[in-house]
Amino acid sequence: MKSVLVILTQANLANLQVHESLSATMVLATFGCEVKVLLQDAALSLLNSELQFEQLKHAFKIASNMVDSFEFYDLTPVLVEKKNQNSNFVAQAEQDIEFVELNSEFIQSFDFVLYW
Repeated sequence: MKSVLVILTQANLANLQVHESLSATMVLATFGCEVKVLLQDAALSLLNSELQFEQLKHAFKIASNMVDSFEFYDLTPVLVEKKNQNSNFVAQAEQDIEFVELNSEFIQSFDFVLYW
């Protein structure tokens, strides 16, 4: 089975691309790929599941709602770099999180890496 590391860097409410990236990640997991998701930088905001969608306030639906469904796709635990373990988003997260050191050895342990 092929293994894929998906590195997400875009914020929760940034644009439609974050929704497309999450959807593609879930499709990969559905069709037999071993997928791990690493949240980086602004994508840490995807751990905030407290937000409520308000049509007049938000241009796009809240992507963190998709992250909440990761457990159904065997995409847990969500990976976060060790350097971000003190982030407010990480501290308040309800998702299962694993802290990793992002280095060449870690990246080379996967067959493919997708960076969105």
